[in-house]
Order: sequence, then C-alpha cells, then structure tokens
Amino acid sequence: MNTISSADSEQLVIEIQSTGQKISITRAESIIDALARSGIEIATSCQSGLCGTCKTRYLSGDVEHGDCILSDLEHQEYLTPCISHIKSGTLVLDL
Repeated sequence: MNTISSADSEQLVIEIQSTGQKISITRAESIIDALARSGIEIATSCQSGLCGTCKTRYLSGDVEHGDCILSDLEHQEYLTPCISHIKSGTLVLDL
C-alpha cells in the first residue's frame, strides 16, 4: 500500500511581502525559478550559492539553506534563492 506522507503533499508557498502575491512551489523547484516563472527577476551569477549575488532577505519561513557563503547569523535573515529551498509551509520574502 502506497501512502503519501504529509511532507510530500504539503503545499509550499512563496509570499511576496510588498504585494501579498503567493507563488506555489514544488520541492524540486528552486526559489529563483519559481520567482522567475511568476515574473519576479532576481539577479544571479553562479546559481550554486557561492557568490551571494542573489542574497535575499526573508521575513519568515522554514528554509533549507544550500549556500556556502552566508554565516549562521545571516541565515536567520537571508537566503540565496538560487540554491535554498522551503522546508515547509510559507516563505515570506522581503521583496
């Protein structure tokens, strides 16, 4: 019997703080790709969390950080959307 875990079926959402726009995202999709798909462009360079070009402030959310440049303290407020993912729920970006 196949069952879908709640983590697999949970809806992941990016919310843009300034407009209230909500963007659904899958676990496999990068934050930067979901934003671009919705017409929100963020400058990128390396696409692998090494340069910091796309460093973006977030206001709330459960983030899986994938970068190599931000400190633990910076991770409390910033993410690199080219490589970071949402662990669960809604991620509110300061955009």
